[in-house]
Amino acid sequence: MRSDTVTKGMQQAPHRSLFNALGYTEEEQKRPLVGIVCSYNEIVPGHMNLDKIANAVKMGVAMAGGTPIMFPAIAVCDGIAMGHIGMKYSLVTRDLIADSTEAMALAHQFDALVMIPNCDKNVPGLLMAAARINVPTIFVSGGPMLAGKVKGCKRSLSSMFEAVGSYAAGTMSEEDVREFEEKVCPTCGSCSGMYTANSMNCLTEVLGMGLGGNGTIPAVYSERIRLAKHAGMKVMELWEKNIRPRDIMTEEAIINALTVDMALGCSTNSMLHLPAIAHEIGMDFDITYANEISAKTPNLCHLAPAGPTYMEDLNEAGGVYAVMNELNKKGLLHTECMTVTGKTVGENIAECVNKNPEVIRPIDHPYSETGGLAVLTGNLAPDGGVVKRSAVVPEMMVHEGPARVFDCEEDAIEAIKSGKIVAGDVVVIRYEGPKGGPGMREMLNPTSAIAGMGLGSSVALITDGRFSGASRGASIGHVSPEAAVGGPIALVEEGDVIRINIPENKIELAVSEEVLAERRANWTPREPKVTTGYLARYASMVTSGNRGAILEIPR
Repeated sequence: MRSDTVTKGMQQAPHRSLFNALGYTEEEQKRPLVGIVCSYNEIVPGHMNLDKIANAVKMGVAMAGGTPIMFPAIAVCDGIAMGHIGMKYSLVTRDLIADSTEAMALAHQFDALVMIPNCDKNVPGLLMAAARINVPTIFVSGGPMLAGKVKGCKRSLSSMFEAVGSYAAGTMSEEDVREFEEKVCPTCGSCSGMYTANSMNCLTEVLGMGLGGNGTIPAVYSERIRLAKHAGMKVMELWEKNIRPRDIMTEEAIINALTVDMALGCSTNSMLHLPAIAHEIGMDFDITYANEISAKTPNLCHLAPAGPTYMEDLNEAGGVYAVMNELNKKGLLHTECMTVTGKTVGENIAECVNKNPEVIRPIDHPYSETGGLAVLTGNLAPDGGVVKRSAVVPEMMVHEGPARVFDCEEDAIEAIKSGKIVAGDVVVIRYEGPKGGPGMREMLNPTSAIAGMGLGSSVALITDGRFSGASRGASIGHVSPEAAVGGPIALVEEGDVIRINIPENKIELAVSEEVLAERRANWTPREPKVTTGYLARYASMVTSGNRGAILEIPR
């Protein structure tokens, strides 16, 4: 056992004395030490129940013969961090989570790990750590929130942000907004639509790192406590069989995740996190490959914000495995991949039927023949930009309009809410990328304002920042190279015509190469917005959005 390094032999007597100080018995020290990485806290609604999940996991580990030992991981609530300096600290926590978990796991020589994440950056951060540490590991999330109900209709956090835009437009009263405020987030859990947290928890199932139901069983269901106990027991089986994350998270598993991403209509943020996870297993992930996958993968789900269904509906319809089984009818998955169940993907999904064809469209009757995400390229985004195609209205799939240019999110929001943005415009928000932000802020406030103002079917938004999974509309993010490193988005001027063609995966700035060359010669880098602390270190090491905003040592 790896833990023999700290529990066995005369040289380890000092180590054992410290275990004694912790109250661990001799019997417990002789068993495999299982790290329970729990991101419980009292500021993130999706994490407030994780202490109960952790207790259930610990019981499962102990029942199966291991010694569970809990240590923490941090997490940021993107909703609370939205629209102010806090959002600069959201994406950057992904690497803090991966690094700190790696440090804790290796410093204390755990034999196996159970990861308990839930919200946005916590899930990919722990998946990255699992690949690095490579001891038997299983994931069990805290589960999604139930949808709220306002005036008899299901609603979620994206509805809340859009309500603020409607209020600014004068189409909703303060009392209406207050009703949304009171009702859209009725329980603990990750917010109820197919936003980033739920996207990544579902993809954890697809990757093979979580048991069936990990992504969809609601946080408040007792079924999730049972799932947590089973995860604790299952990690001991993984330890006995020496099945490790890199045996599970292979290149084929990553491709499976990208395929199911297209079918589910996941958050655009998955196109940051899948490349980062792939990087940890040594896979070179080119985001434009998403278009090849999308071309042959039908979009089967329209969960909020793309449609009127929610995570609880997906769960009742059969969950992620039912979606995978639909895809497998056309041979779109690598079914031989190993999973934490000890079985292959094919064995896991074989008996999982689609119980509601209104929530999960049958493979021969999809919402569209192509997937939920698209990567657009052109002279405005030579290295790509990402759009959630499944959340774009038909009339915005092809759009041409004048650029309305803003060098930060706040200026764009002010212009939108004051009525300065009109139908046909293309809002450009730049210097919000991984380096320029720094931290690549989410643009949920401006996209929600556009939708709330009634402009969702006539205005596009382009940014080198990113979008919340709750964003909808013609919102194109991750534009690479970003403005801070001199990407073409830095050269756009007010009134320039921008052409967007999502079916053809194109985004073009209608300016000649000669004019762009002249602008490039006159462009000078901006002074860094942050020069001290973690954000400054992050900005010095982070790569572009098309590479997953991974960190590399400057050379």
